[in-house]
Amino acid sequence: MRPNGRHTAGASQLSALRVWAICLLVLSTVAISPTTARAAPSQAQVATTHVYLLRGVLNIFSLGLDTIGARLQAQGIPVTVANFVSWSSLADEAAAAYRAGRLKTIVLVGHSSGATALPDMIAKLNRLGVPVKLAVGLDSVFKTKLSTGAERYINIYIGDGPGEPVKPENGFRGKLDNVDVRGTGVGHISIDKNEAIQRRVIAEIDAAIMRSRAPAVSVAEPGAPRQARSAAATAPARN
Repeated sequence: MRPNGRHTAGASQLSALRVWAICLLVLSTVAISPTTARAAPSQAQVATTHVYLLRGVLNIFSLGLDTIGARLQAQGIPVTVANFVSWSSLADEAAAAYRAGRLKTIVLVGHSSGATALPDMIAKLNRLGVPVKLAVGLDSVFKTKLSTGAERYINIYIGDGPGEPVKPENGFRGKLDNVDVRGTGVGHISIDKNEAIQRRVIAEIDAAIMRSRAPAVSVAEPGAPRQARSAAATAPARN
Protein backbone atom coordinates (compact mmCIF):
# COMPACT_ATOMS: atom_id res chain seq x y z
CA MET A 1 0.00 0.00 0.00
CA ARG A 2 1.45 3.34 -1.03
CA PRO A 3 1.70 6.00 1.69
CA ASN A 4 -0.53 9.02 1.37
CA GLY A 5 1.61 11.92 0.14
CA ARG A 6 -0.38 14.56 1.99
CA HIS A 7 -0.22 12.54 5.22
CA THR A 8 3.58 12.21 4.92
CA ALA A 9 4.02 15.93 4.23
CA GLY A 10 1.77 16.85 7.14
CA ALA A 11 3.73 14.63 9.53
CA SER A 12 6.98 16.15 8.30
CA GLN A 13 5.68 19.68 8.88
CA LEU A 14 4.45 18.72 12.35
CA SER A 15 7.89 17.35 13.22
CA ALA A 16 9.52 20.57 12.00
CA LEU A 17 7.15 22.66 14.10
CA ARG A 18 7.98 20.58 17.16
CA VAL A 19 11.70 21.13 16.59
CA TRP A 20 11.15 24.89 16.27
CA ALA A 21 9.04 24.93 19.43
CA ILE A 22 11.77 23.15 21.38
CA CYS A 23 14.41 25.55 20.05
CA LEU A 24 12.34 28.59 21.01
CA LEU A 25 11.82 27.16 24.49
CA VAL A 26 15.55 26.63 24.95
CA LEU A 27 16.39 30.13 23.67
CA SER A 28 13.81 31.78 25.90
CA THR A 29 15.14 29.87 28.91
CA VAL A 30 18.69 31.05 28.18
CA ALA A 31 17.50 34.63 27.63
CA ILE A 32 15.89 34.89 31.05
CA SER A 33 18.50 32.88 32.90
CA PRO A 34 19.92 34.93 35.82
CA THR A 35 23.43 33.79 34.95
CA THR A 36 23.32 35.77 31.68
CA ALA A 37 22.46 39.09 33.34
CA ARG A 38 25.38 41.42 34.12
CA ALA A 39 25.33 43.04 37.51
CA ALA A 40 25.42 46.83 37.51
CA PRO A 41 27.22 49.04 40.03
CA SER A 42 25.06 50.42 42.81
CA GLN A 43 24.15 54.10 43.04
CA ALA A 44 26.39 54.48 46.07
CA GLN A 45 29.36 53.05 44.18
CA VAL A 46 28.68 55.23 41.14
CA ALA A 47 28.31 58.38 43.27
CA THR A 48 31.87 58.08 44.59
CA THR A 49 33.43 57.21 41.20
CA HIS A 50 34.97 59.47 38.59
CA VAL A 51 36.31 58.46 35.18
CA TYR A 52 38.91 60.70 33.53
CA LEU A 53 39.21 60.27 29.74
CA LEU A 54 42.30 61.77 28.09
CA ARG A 55 42.23 62.57 24.38
CA GLY A 56 45.36 62.59 22.23
CA VAL A 57 47.12 65.24 20.17
CA LEU A 58 45.08 68.14 18.71
CA ASN A 59 41.99 66.99 20.62
CA ILE A 60 40.28 65.81 17.41
CA PHE A 61 41.48 62.23 16.88
CA SER A 62 40.10 60.68 20.08
CA LEU A 63 36.42 61.48 19.82
CA GLY A 64 35.55 57.87 20.58
CA LEU A 65 36.34 58.78 24.18
CA ASP A 66 33.43 61.23 24.05
CA THR A 67 31.16 58.34 23.07
CA ILE A 68 32.48 56.22 25.93
CA GLY A 69 31.98 59.16 28.27
CA ALA A 70 28.38 59.65 27.10
CA ARG A 71 27.62 55.97 27.65
CA LEU A 72 29.09 56.08 31.14
CA GLN A 73 27.09 59.20 31.96
CA ALA A 74 23.96 57.38 30.80
CA GLN A 75 24.75 54.88 33.57
CA GLY A 76 25.05 57.76 36.02
CA ILE A 77 28.86 57.57 36.20
CA PRO A 78 30.54 61.02 36.42
CA VAL A 79 33.19 61.62 33.75
CA THR A 80 35.67 64.24 32.64
CA VAL A 81 36.83 64.29 29.01
CA ALA A 82 39.92 66.44 28.41
CA ASN A 83 43.08 66.70 26.35
CA PHE A 84 46.10 64.78 27.63
CA VAL A 85 47.98 68.00 28.41
CA SER A 86 45.60 68.50 31.36
CA TRP A 87 46.69 65.30 33.14
CA SER A 88 48.57 67.07 35.96
CA SER A 89 45.78 69.51 36.87
CA LEU A 90 43.25 66.66 36.65
CA ALA A 91 45.38 64.65 39.08
CA ASP A 92 45.31 67.59 41.52
CA GLU A 93 41.54 67.84 41.10
CA ALA A 94 41.04 64.10 41.69
CA ALA A 95 43.33 64.13 44.74
CA ALA A 96 41.43 67.03 46.31
CA ALA A 97 38.09 65.25 45.79
CA TYR A 98 39.53 62.01 47.20
CA ARG A 99 40.86 63.71 50.33
CA ALA A 100 37.54 65.49 50.82
CA GLY A 101 35.74 62.14 50.68
CA ARG A 102 33.86 62.85 47.46
CA LEU A 103 35.76 60.19 45.52
CA LYS A 104 36.60 56.60 46.32
CA THR A 105 37.07 55.01 42.90
CA ILE A 106 39.26 56.71 40.29
CA VAL A 107 39.45 55.35 36.73
CA LEU A 108 41.69 56.67 33.94
CA VAL A 109 41.28 56.05 30.20
CA GLY A 110 43.51 57.47 27.48
CA HIS A 111 43.96 57.18 23.72
CA SER A 112 47.19 57.77 21.80
CA SER A 113 49.12 60.52 23.63
CA GLY A 114 46.40 60.33 26.27
CA ALA A 115 47.41 56.73 26.89
CA THR A 116 51.07 57.74 27.04
CA ALA A 117 50.23 60.26 29.80
CA LEU A 118 48.48 57.71 32.02
CA PRO A 119 51.60 56.45 33.87
CA ASP A 120 52.56 60.05 34.74
CA MET A 121 49.06 60.76 36.06
CA ILE A 122 49.07 57.52 38.08
CA ALA A 123 52.50 58.33 39.53
CA LYS A 124 51.39 61.81 40.60
CA LEU A 125 48.19 60.49 42.19
CA ASN A 126 50.20 57.85 44.04
CA ARG A 127 52.59 60.52 45.34
CA LEU A 128 49.55 62.42 46.59
CA GLY A 129 48.36 59.31 48.42
CA VAL A 130 45.54 58.53 46.01
CA PRO A 131 44.92 55.00 44.64
CA VAL A 132 43.87 54.41 41.04
CA LYS A 133 41.40 51.57 40.65
CA LEU A 134 41.75 51.06 36.89
CA ALA A 135 43.64 52.56 33.96
CA VAL A 136 42.99 51.66 30.33
CA GLY A 137 45.36 52.79 27.59
CA LEU A 138 44.38 52.63 23.92
CA ASP A 139 47.42 52.39 21.63
CA SER A 140 49.98 54.57 23.38
CA VAL A 141 52.21 56.17 20.74
CA PHE A 142 55.47 56.06 22.72
CA LYS A 143 57.22 53.47 24.83
CA THR A 144 55.32 53.44 28.09
CA LYS A 145 56.62 52.23 31.44
CA LEU A 146 54.88 51.92 34.78
CA SER A 147 56.95 52.82 37.81
CA THR A 148 53.99 52.94 40.19
CA GLY A 149 50.72 51.17 39.90
CA ALA A 150 47.03 51.24 39.41
CA GLU A 151 45.20 48.31 40.92
CA ARG A 152 44.79 47.18 37.31
CA TYR A 153 46.29 48.59 34.12
CA ILE A 154 45.02 47.39 30.74
CA ASN A 155 47.02 48.37 27.67
CA ILE A 156 45.09 47.67 24.45
CA TYR A 157 47.45 48.18 21.54
CA ILE A 158 47.98 47.27 17.88
CA GLY A 159 51.12 45.16 17.76
CA ASP A 160 51.92 45.87 14.11
CA GLY A 161 51.16 49.60 14.45
CA PRO A 162 52.54 52.47 16.53
CA GLY A 163 51.46 50.98 19.86
CA GLU A 164 53.72 48.90 22.10
CA PRO A 165 53.38 46.76 25.21
CA VAL A 166 53.61 48.62 28.51
CA LYS A 167 56.53 47.46 30.63
CA PRO A 168 56.59 47.46 34.45
CA GLU A 169 59.62 48.95 36.18
CA ASN A 170 61.08 47.86 39.50
CA GLY A 171 58.67 48.50 42.33
CA PHE A 172 55.57 48.30 40.17
CA ARG A 173 52.50 47.14 42.08
CA GLY A 174 49.18 46.06 40.65
CA LYS A 175 48.09 43.96 37.70
CA LEU A 176 49.22 44.76 34.16
CA ASP A 177 47.51 43.29 31.07
CA ASN A 178 48.86 43.93 27.57
CA VAL A 179 46.21 43.13 24.96
CA ASP A 180 47.36 42.99 21.32
CA VAL A 181 44.45 43.56 18.90
CA ARG A 182 46.37 43.29 15.64
CA GLY A 183 44.42 41.54 12.90
CA THR A 184 41.05 42.73 14.18
CA GLY A 185 40.71 45.51 11.62
CA VAL A 186 41.16 48.40 14.06
CA GLY A 187 43.71 51.13 13.45
CA HIS A 188 45.35 53.77 15.60
CA ILE A 189 42.75 56.42 14.71
CA SER A 190 39.78 54.04 14.96
CA ILE A 191 40.65 51.98 18.05
CA ASP A 192 38.82 54.33 20.42
CA LYS A 193 35.76 54.36 18.13
CA ASN A 194 35.53 50.59 17.63
CA GLU A 195 32.30 49.23 19.11
CA ALA A 196 33.87 46.06 20.56
CA ILE A 197 36.71 48.04 22.15
CA GLN A 198 34.26 50.55 23.63
CA ARG A 199 32.13 47.74 25.08
CA ARG A 200 35.19 46.16 26.66
CA VAL A 201 36.36 49.45 28.18
CA ILE A 202 32.93 50.12 29.67
CA ALA A 203 32.66 46.54 30.97
CA GLU A 204 36.07 46.85 32.64
CA ILE A 205 35.02 50.15 34.23
CA ASP A 206 31.79 48.62 35.53
CA ALA A 207 33.74 45.67 36.96
CA ALA A 208 36.23 48.02 38.64
CA ILE A 209 33.42 49.98 40.26
CA MET A 210 31.90 46.73 41.50
CA ARG A 211 35.27 45.82 43.03
CA SER A 212 35.28 49.12 44.89
CA ARG A 213 33.31 47.41 47.67
CA ALA A 214 36.66 46.11 48.86
CA PRO A 215 38.91 48.58 50.71
CA ALA A 216 41.42 50.27 48.44
CA VAL A 217 45.09 49.54 49.02
CA SER A 218 46.74 52.62 50.45
CA VAL A 219 49.53 54.13 48.34
CA ALA A 220 50.17 57.08 50.64
CA GLU A 221 53.72 58.01 51.46
CA PRO A 222 54.95 56.72 54.82
CA GLY A 223 53.77 59.00 57.61
CA ALA A 224 51.25 60.82 55.43
CA PRO A 225 48.03 61.56 57.33
CA ARG A 226 44.91 59.68 56.26
CA GLN A 227 41.95 61.86 55.40
CA ALA A 228 38.42 61.12 56.55
CA ARG A 229 36.02 60.15 53.79
CA SER A 230 32.28 60.64 53.42
CA ALA A 231 29.63 59.45 50.96
CA ALA A 232 29.10 62.89 49.46
CA ALA A 233 28.55 63.19 45.71
CA THR A 234 31.54 63.47 43.41
CA ALA A 235 32.73 66.70 41.84
CA PRO A 236 30.92 67.62 38.59
CA ALA A 237 32.40 66.54 35.27
CA ARG A 238 34.37 69.10 33.28
CA ASN A 239 34.40 68.89 29.49
